[in-house]
Amino acid sequence: MIKFNGSVFMPSVLTLVGIPGLESVQCWIGIPFCVMYIIAMIGNSLILVIIKSEKSLHIPMYIFLAILAVTDIALSTCILPKMLGIFWFHMPQIFFDACLLQMELIHSFQATESGILLAMALDRYVAICNPLRHATIFSPQLTTCLGAGALLRAFILVSPSILLIKCRLKYFQTTIISHSYCEHMAIVKLAAQDIRINKICGLLVAFAILGFDIVFITFSYVRIFITVFQLPQKEARFKAFNTCIAHICVFLQFYLLAFFSFFTHRFGAHIPPYVHILLSDLYLLVPPFLNPIVYGVKTKQIRDQVLKMLFSKKH
Repeated sequence: MIKFNGSVFMPSVLTLVGIPGLESVQCWIGIPFCVMYIIAMIGNSLILVIIKSEKSLHIPMYIFLAILAVTDIALSTCILPKMLGIFWFHMPQIFFDACLLQMELIHSFQATESGILLAMALDRYVAICNPLRHATIFSPQLTTCLGAGALLRAFILVSPSILLIKCRLKYFQTTIISHSYCEHMAIVKLAAQDIRINKICGLLVAFAILGFDIVFITFSYVRIFITVFQLPQKEARFKAFNTCIAHICVFLQFYLLAFFSFFTHRFGAHIPPYVHILLSDLYLLVPPFLNPIVYGVKTKQIRDQVLKMLFSKKH
């Protein structure tokens, strides 16, 4: 590394602090984080096994759920092993390129999850508002295209921000990242040169993905609610609404955590840094942890298969 006027030129290794201000208790914070990770891995893996083994679940609703489970497993694995290495084993160093890769994967999988939630909302919209054409519209080809499109869109939109950091940011004020993972703004703030274009690019990507998805997800559920309340039979209304409860819970917890974390970072200058970091960590760890629980409890087909597996093992 070459230092020039107090800055570092193209550092090969960066240092992740963890949670600034809570270094003395990070080992204890790692315990609930590890439990959440284990539950996320077991729960999402169980959903994948159930959907793969049960042919009646090979329909768009559950295929999207399987893609969501894979995304949750990948997202959790991108962040938590390194985070626990910082908390428990005092291994804060990370190679610069590995840091950029972690950043790319984390933000891409976040964007992929948002895209899958949009696809699930559109699937429920067609299933409830136009049920006779659902099988025709949501063909296996369209389901595959939506899943692949969500993944490609995420990597295509996130990659320019990573390339800008790699190609334009040469001098860094410090190599110490005040965060527990490689987050875009945390890296950009290390730069010793003008970083406005990098900040703007990151914000545009966030609004292009989350803003677009939220608008269409909200529109889908508004149309669903209007259609459901127009159904003549109370039992039919309850059945139609019940199929959407799990999706709504997952949608709300994902986007509420996202916006709460975003606004506290941008407008919460008076909030202690460790609060910002904890919110960012929870934003990444809570959805993969809660999603399989929500779908396991609220989706009858998944719940019945879990009980069937447990019952058969006892005998």
